[in-house]
Amino acid sequence: MEGLIIRELLKEDCVVISKAFAEQGWNKPISQYESYLSEQKEGFRKILVAEYKGEFAGYLTIRWRSDYEPFFSAAIPEIVDLNVLIKFQKKGIATALLDEAEKIVSEQYDVIGIGFGLTSDYGAAQRIYVKRGYIPDGLGISQNGKFLTYGDQIIVDDDLVLYLTKRLK
Repeated sequence: MEGLIIRELLKEDCVVISKAFAEQGWNKPISQYESYLSEQKEGFRKILVAEYKGEFAGYLTIRWRSDYEPFFSAAIPEIVDLNVLIKFQKKGIATALLDEAEKIVSEQYDVIGIGFGLTSDYGAAQRIYVKRGYIPDGLGISQNGKFLTYGDQIIVDDDLVLYLTKRLK
């Protein structure tokens, strides 16, 4: 895509990213990106930043060792926290970020994982992952690390998640 650059997170991005999301009403504090930067330097996470025509447009992170136990045990890296600014959505930026993430992960791993929330707020994510060949891991839904079973009473929130995987090779 012309005008799109994907690169690693830099220190100066932390303020820019936080401010850009605040301008659209999303609370994403600078400390979140400073933590990501620290984890990137330590090799725990890789952060891809998208710039479109010189302006911050979105980002994606790869956790090399997932917090989700089934992925952790199977050494499946996980895409976490894919976000594109509203004004840049539907331009192929999320697709480009996912393409790059899958390429990077495929250099060392055969499978990649991802999880998403189950409310309509995650509708676009749910569709894009399925279209890209991600399939449910078969373990059902979980909330805060606990697998849910028939009859469980839950609160529907952002922590209600379905995890998927994709074979890369």
